[in-house]
Amino acid sequence: MNDITTYSIGELAREFDITTRSIRFYEDQGLLTPSRQGQTRLYTNKDRVRLKLILRGKRLGFSLAETKRLFDLYDVENSSVRQLHTVLELIDDKRASLHQQLEDIKVLLVELGNLEERCRDELNELQSAAPKSVEVSQE
Repeated sequence: MNDITTYSIGELAREFDITTRSIRFYEDQGLLTPSRQGQTRLYTNKDRVRLKLILRGKRLGFSLAETKRLFDLYDVENSSVRQLHTVLELIDDKRASLHQQLEDIKVLLVELGNLEERCRDELNELQSAAPKSVEVSQE
């Protein structure tokens, strides 16, 4: 008797509120490796955990390549110290990238504010001049 719990692609899609196409894409990228029974994909608890980590990584801004790198480390390496150093390195890289994006956004917000101010000033000038023209043309 087989005591290993398996999940269908539909079950995982419903559980994580994603499409079956997304799951197949992750499989094509080498992130998930379900077994097959005929045409049916059978996902193990390991695949379920990996899918959860893929989605969490996406929310945190990790690329699929970065996620695959971590998975590959866990599949091959036995040194949890090295794995943790790699994870910390990826976290540092992601944090630096997010800080840069934050700085870029701040600069863009200042530029948008300046542009908005110039547009409002020009609009006020045009509206101040407009009533004189309108009064003349209405007579």
